[in-house]
Amino acid sequence: MEPALILIVMGVSGTGKTTLGRALAQRLGWAFVEGDEHHPPANVAKMARGEPLDDADRRPWLESLHRIMASYAAAGRDLVLACSALKRRYREILTQGLADSRFVFLHGDSEAVAGRLATRSGHFMPPSLLASQYADLEPPADALVVSATLPTDRQVQQVVDALQRSTRP
Repeated sequence: MEPALILIVMGVSGTGKTTLGRALAQRLGWAFVEGDEHHPPANVAKMARGEPLDDADRRPWLESLHRIMASYAAAGRDLVLACSALKRRYREILTQGLADSRFVFLHGDSEAVAGRLATRSGHFMPPSLLASQYADLEPPADALVVSATLPTDRQVQQVVDALQRSTRP
């Protein structure tokens, strides 16, 4: 059995990780998991109060996402995960022991992303926390970088083209 490929669409809040992740999963015929849906209630409450999460808050969430990804990989099922994965150590927790995982980094300048957050409704992450996300962000050296300002269909095509150019083990 060929190892499953796990794509992690990462970036700060408001860059469009969920939108791109869902569109990629649909285009590729893969499963999709929204990382924010797996935050413990205490994390959601903390962010809703406008308090940034720290490493200790994020660790159980990241470990939970790792278990989800590992279960897909063990079943040989490809997966797209939307997850901020802001720091290198977070990405290490997520991908530990996975045979094939790749990051898609949705990158956007803070003004453009702040504008998107200002119009978003129904999410627990308030725009006031965006600065803390940029402060924590350690851009990955090994990710496919995709502009958050591109239309979704162009983002999807960029990722699909990159996957077609790469080889799987």
